[in-house]
Amino acid sequence: MERTVNRWVVLIASMLCNLCIGSAYAWSVFQGPLLQIFDWSPSQAAITFTLILVMMPISMVIEGNVQAKKGPTFTLFLGGVLFGIGVFLAGFTTSLWHLYLTHGVLAGFGVGTVYSCAVSNTVRWFPDKRGLASGLIAAGLGMGAFFFAPIGNMLIQSFGVLRAFNILGVIYLILIIGSSFRVKAPPTNYKPEGWEPPATAEIGVSMVNQSPREMILDPMFYVLWILYVMGAVAGLMIIGHASPIGQKVIGLSVAQATGAVSILSLANTSGRIFWGMVSDKLGRYVALAMLYATSAASMFYLTTVTTFPSFIISICLVGLCFGGLLGIFPTIVADMFGLKYLSQNYGIMFSAFSMAGVIGPILAGKVVEASGGYNQAFVVAAVMGCIGIALTLIIQQQLKKRHSMANKKQPDSISN
Repeated sequence: MERTVNRWVVLIASMLCNLCIGSAYAWSVFQGPLLQIFDWSPSQAAITFTLILVMMPISMVIEGNVQAKKGPTFTLFLGGVLFGIGVFLAGFTTSLWHLYLTHGVLAGFGVGTVYSCAVSNTVRWFPDKRGLASGLIAAGLGMGAFFFAPIGNMLIQSFGVLRAFNILGVIYLILIIGSSFRVKAPPTNYKPEGWEPPATAEIGVSMVNQSPREMILDPMFYVLWILYVMGAVAGLMIIGHASPIGQKVIGLSVAQATGAVSILSLANTSGRIFWGMVSDKLGRYVALAMLYATSAASMFYLTTVTTFPSFIISICLVGLCFGGLLGIFPTIVADMFGLKYLSQNYGIMFSAFSMAGVIGPILAGKVVEASGGYNQAFVVAAVMGCIGIALTLIIQQQLKKRHSMANKKQPDSISN
């Protein structure tokens, strides 16, 4: 008789996997020491992190097919091997291309594989708490840099940056591969004991599973894609420039700015859980509208801050909303296009995040070069947040129409 699988154990193991791959967001810890060894420019070294962001949506689409055939245990195992080996081999770097191929392409492919599998499989285990489960999984990714940045820095101080890559690669291999054996797929049409799905589908929840091809033919996909870009730009702008913004805008010391970055990381992580819970209680699109409104107001407020407390409050609100966006969107894709192809569909949708990863930091950099300050970039990001509110309202109206038309096609609903 097969042992009963505890879905909370699956969730915790998946979060541990995401904690490991989330260390990729601590890239800045390694970039400085690398530049001290090699004759590279900061922009050349930064391409390594860009490659990770580019590889994520590509690997997420491919991962869906692997998971469908081999299951989540094998898929996480594979992703752990790719990520761990990629980081480990980066420790033998002798050229930029070596670094790009190992820590950028190979490890980046592992990041997307692990993240996509962890999200799509866990959401299936929690049909009653999709928003919370998705938020917790995303929180694991967000906490990776918080935990592994100081560990990486300690290893760099003790052994040098290249040996730090070797050691961390082995740690990631052990943790992800070990956790993968605790992650199982739920039974078909799984329902938690004592929970019954609503008799009628919630507005915005699809009763059919759309394949990736069907999804990209659906006009709603493009509205959601643009919505994702609009929301992610502000968060990535602040995350990418939080330290120099603090130093330039209100004259923070390096130590104060570094502390602000750590606080921002906690807000980013907390937002994934907080907004996931809000979306379960109030609905996905009500939560999204609130999220975009908060983000837009915070970006406008950033143009006026002059003190450390006001700066912390504003960037933390932006971080909270950015984290919430990453926590809610996998659930929105699952609700809109079904669970069957969630890995592939979310991988395609995640390309919006990669686009925002290019727009946000570059926009802030270009604005500060041209004007000497960040205010214009803050205003642009705030306007994007306002556009996000409008798009959310448009989506709600379209979903209500779809829902109404679907109900009219059901004979037993006509009598009402």
